[in-house]
Amino acid sequence: MAELSRRRLLTGAGLAVGAGAAAAAGAVLARQDQPEPRAGRTSPATAGGVIPFHGAHQAGIATPVQDRLHFAAFDLGTDSPERVAAMLRAWTAAAVRMTSAEEVGRGATGAELAPPDDTGEAIGLPASRLTLTVGFGPSFFDRLKLPRPDGFEDLPRFPGDRLDPDRSGGDVCVQACADDPQVAVHAVRNLVRIGFGTASVRWSQLGFGKTSSTTPEAQTPRNLMGFKDGTNNIATTDREKLDAHVWVGDEGPEWLRGGSYLVARRIRMHIETWDRTSLKEQEDIFGRTKREGAPYGGTREHDPVVLDKLPVDSHVRLSNPGSLNGVTILRRGYSFTDGTDGLGRLDAGLFFLAYQRDLEKGFIPIQRALAAKDPLNEYIQHVGSGVYACPGGVRPGSYWGEALLSGA
Repeated sequence: MAELSRRRLLTGAGLAVGAGAAAAAGAVLARQDQPEPRAGRTSPATAGGVIPFHGAHQAGIATPVQDRLHFAAFDLGTDSPERVAAMLRAWTAAAVRMTSAEEVGRGATGAELAPPDDTGEAIGLPASRLTLTVGFGPSFFDRLKLPRPDGFEDLPRFPGDRLDPDRSGGDVCVQACADDPQVAVHAVRNLVRIGFGTASVRWSQLGFGKTSSTTPEAQTPRNLMGFKDGTNNIATTDREKLDAHVWVGDEGPEWLRGGSYLVARRIRMHIETWDRTSLKEQEDIFGRTKREGAPYGGTREHDPVVLDKLPVDSHVRLSNPGSLNGVTILRRGYSFTDGTDGLGRLDAGLFFLAYQRDLEKGFIPIQRALAAKDPLNEYIQHVGSGVYACPGGVRPGSYWGEALLSGA
C-alpha cells in the first residue's frame, strides 16, 4: 500500500521553479483541492510513522526529536517577492507529499524525454517521521524589501567566535529531520531541485545522534564529549513552557505568531584534546557526572540542579535558567563529523539548534554568559552561525510564509 501511495500522480506540470516558476507551482497546487495525503495514518511514535505537516505550528520544532538531520541554508537569486512566493508554494506542495511518504509531483516516472519530478532515492521508504521546517534570515527581508520583525537581526559577535562566512547566514533555511538519513537528504535534495533559478544552497550540514530530547521519559542522548545533553529541555507536552519560551505571540507580526526564532550554530569540538583530559576535570567543567549525568549534589540525572553545589564556572551553572533570570530555550542539536581538518584531527562537534520566542531572552544572554567564562571554551569553537524567523504553521491550501508574502 505504501508503494502504491507513493506512486499516485499529480496533475499538471512538474515542480521546476525558475523561468516557469508560477506555472509549475500552480500545476502542483491544482491537486490541493483534492483530498490531502492522509497524514497521521500511522503513529509518529512508531518506526516509519507520519508526522502531520499542517497545524498551528511548523512541525520539527516541538516535535519529538528524530535521529537524523539535513540542514540547508539558501541564498536567493532574485529580489522578486512573487518569484519567491512561487518557490515556497511549490516547496510546500512537495513537503506535504514527502512528509507523507509520497513522491513529489508525478513521481520518479513520467515522460521519457523529460526529467522526473522526484529524484527517486526514497521510493519504497517509509516517512521515517520526516519533518521540514522553514525559516527566513535577516537578509531575506532586506533582499525582498519586506519589514523585519522588531529587533530581528544577525546575532552579535561573541568572544571566541571564529565564524566561517561560507558556513553562516543565508536568506532561507530548511531543517529536515527524520529517522532515516536518506529520507532527510532526499527531502532537501528535491527542494534544491525545485528552487533552481530562484534559490541556491549557501551551506548545509548533516547531523546524526540527536544530542537533545524533547521527550523526558526517553533516554537522554549524549554529545560527542560523552556527556548527556538537554536534560532540562522543554518537553513537547509542556504547553505552558512552549507558549512562554518558544512560540511567538501577539508581540510579533501576524505571519510569525505561532512560529519561533531559530539559532543554528556549528560548534567544532577539539575532541582529541578533550579525550586526554581527566575525568574529574571533564565533570567539573560540566557540573555533572559523566556516567549518570547527575548534577553535582545529586545522584540521578533528573535530580534538581542546586546551583551552589556546582563549580561557579561550570557549564550547567552558567547556562541554567536559575543563573539567568529564567532564560529558557528549546534545543534540537545533533552531532556531526565531516572528515578531517587537514591536520590529522577529526572535524567533529555539535550542530546546535535552538528555538525561542525572543532572541534577547533566549540564546543571546546564554551565549554571552558562556562565552565570558565557560571553561568548556578551551575545547570548543563556534565556527558557523545563522539566525532565522520561522513562520507559524501552515494550513491546508496555504504555503510557507504566505501571510508575509501575499501583501508584498
